[in-house]
This record gives sequence, structure tokens and C-alpha cells, in this order.
Amino acid sequence: MTGRDPNEPHRAATPLELLFDLTFVVAFSQAGAQAAHLLELGHWVAAAAAFAFAVFAIWWAWINYSWLASAYDNDDVFFRVATMVAMLGVLVVALGVPDLFHSIDEGAHVDNGVLVAGYVVIRIATIALWLRVARHDPPRRRTAMTYVKFVSAAQAGWIVLIFVNLPLGPTLACSAVLIALELVGPYIAEHGREGGTPWHAHHIAERYGLLVIITLGEVVLGTIFAISAVVEEQSWSLEAAMVAFGGTALAFGLWWVYFTMPSGKVLARFRPRGFVWGYLHYFIFLALAATGAGLHVAAYEIEGVAHIGIVEALATVAMPVALFLVALFTIYSLLLRQFDPFHIWLFVGSVVVLGIALVAVALGASFGTGILITAASPFVIVVGYETVGHRHQAEALHRALDA
Repeated sequence: MTGRDPNEPHRAATPLELLFDLTFVVAFSQAGAQAAHLLELGHWVAAAAAFAFAVFAIWWAWINYSWLASAYDNDDVFFRVATMVAMLGVLVVALGVPDLFHSIDEGAHVDNGVLVAGYVVIRIATIALWLRVARHDPPRRRTAMTYVKFVSAAQAGWIVLIFVNLPLGPTLACSAVLIALELVGPYIAEHGREGGTPWHAHHIAERYGLLVIITLGEVVLGTIFAISAVVEEQSWSLEAAMVAFGGTALAFGLWWVYFTMPSGKVLARFRPRGFVWGYLHYFIFLALAATGAGLHVAAYEIEGVAHIGIVEALATVAMPVALFLVALFTIYSLLLRQFDPFHIWLFVGSVVVLGIALVAVALGASFGTGILITAASPFVIVVGYETVGHRHQAEALHRALDA
């Protein structure tokens, strides 16, 4: 594990990385299902807090493995076994998600023992890999050991939280400190005198894109739940067709919009921008997974078992889409470090469409109609990009790469 060439041509995700990603399908699905249940009950704060914590654990486990693999994956037996151990940890995290949601909803304490145990297993696997890097890559030994120290300290703190049954408030405060420790560790390690690890810009951009597709799968799954609810209540009808088309179009539009961002090209030229780009993607994954959960809430509403109204149910879809748009425009602007007024018009137009969807349903439109209008939101950006925006991006990219 001496480090791969960061300029290696035709670098792509490996079959092992794709297998690793499969476990995150289960984890995101668990988090989405639990969030949908609390949202349909109207427990907004508990749902948001538990979902944000669960997605952070899932995302942070994925991000650390993926950046390490981008720099050091030699695909030998040791690396494969460590990956399998990490996969087992992800499945344990998924098993612990329901307990986390239930305990936060009850408000007495945080029952995160199983989730944290799985998370620690994942991180121990990465510690073993960093120790191996420290041994095999002497020029970057200090960088690898910085990772080991920060990750180990954070895991010790998480293990203490498993066995110390603190009330909700102190648990959240301690968790915030440990999360800050987790976030700052890679920054310090990568900004040492050794110059950081040899991650591959185009490979890491592809890896993030693959996780975006996985979280978009939650949108597709939520669409299936909503369609099934309509068919069960009304049999096959125009409403079912609108929900089916609207949910699918929404997933497709979000996919189209995300992949207009030239991440690999810019990261290859400006590697230090990888931190802001990579960390802010948390909100991308959070928003996409939450959109799928919102469509699951819609299924509860259509079945008539939800404790919230149709407008609130549609809001559980529209609000995550709005968060996705905010996160995407922010990441794009910070990645290129340029501001284009045209993007403001696209952003405003897409958000206005979301508002129209909520107003239409409030005035008596069906949920299928609301989903169709919501699905039009990302296509405001798609149309703008394909007609005019692509030229703006080409000019901005030219200025950035020639800077």
C-alpha cells in the first residue's frame, strides 16, 4: 500500500467498491423508512434529528473508506478482508437505525448502541488500513498516523457513549464534539508537510456520483410505495399514472441536474477544493434520501393512515428537493469559485415551481398533480442548462482551469 498514481489514466470504480456500496443501499433504506414513519405521525423535529444523525454515520463511514481506497487500493487479500469487515459494520449500522429513531422520538435518551457499534467496526477496519499505509509508505507515514490518531480517539469516545447512558441533551452535545473531531482529522492529515494522500480526482468524482445514484434509488423506491398505495386505493387510474411518471421524472431530473457539475475536471486541477466539495455533499445525500422518505410518507397519506394532511405530505418531498438545489448550487459555486447571475434565475425558478406544487395541492389538486409539478422543478434547471447554461459553464470552466 504505497499509494496509487493520482494521474492514472482511465481510473474507475472497482468491482470491490461497487460491492461495498451495496451495503449502503440497505442503510439508506432503513433510515428512510424510519424517517417516513415519524414524519407521517407529524413528529418533525425527532424525524429530522434522527435522520440527520443516521445519514451522517452512513455517509461518513462511506466517505472515509472511499477516499482511502482512491489513494491506496491495491486490491490484495488484506484490503479485501478489511473491506468485508467494513461491510459487516455497515449492516450493523443499518440494524441499529430503528433503535436510534425510536429513542430520539421518545426523548429520554439516545439508544445508539447498535448503530455506534457498527460504525466503530467500520472505522477499526480503516484504522488497520491506515496502519498498513504507515508501514508501507514511509514518505506519508506521518499523514497515515495522523489519521490513525484522530480516528482512534473518536472511536474511543463513541465506545464510551455506548456504555454511558446519558440523557438526550448531554448525548447530543458529546456527539457534536466527536463529530467535530471526525471532521477535522482528515483536514489536518491532508494538510501536513507530506502533501496529503494520492487520491484520484476523476475516480473520487465517479465514486460520489455512484453514491448519488444509490440515494436516488430511494426516490425510485418511494415512488413504488406511492404507486402501490394509489393502486390499492383506486386501482389503476390516471392518478396512479401521474404518481408513477412524476416520481420517475423527479428522480431523473435530479440525476440530470447533479451530473451537469464538472467535478472531476476541477478537482484534478485544484485538489485543495476537494474538502469543501466532499464535505458539502453530505447535504446532497441527505436531501436525496429524504426525498425518497417523503414519497414513502406520501404512500401513508394516500392509504389514509397518515396523521398529517396532504399538503404536509407533499412538503416532505418538496423541502428535500429544495435542500438539494441549495446544496448543489452552493457546491458548484465554491468548486469553480465563480458566481454566475444566470444561476440565480435558474435556482429561483426551480424553487418557485416547488411553491406552486404546494399551493396547487392546498387548493384541492390531487397528490399526483402535486408530484408532477414538483418533478418539473429540476427540469427548470435542465432546460436552462441545455439551452444557455452549458455555454456559461464552458466559459467558467475555461477561466477556472486557465487561472
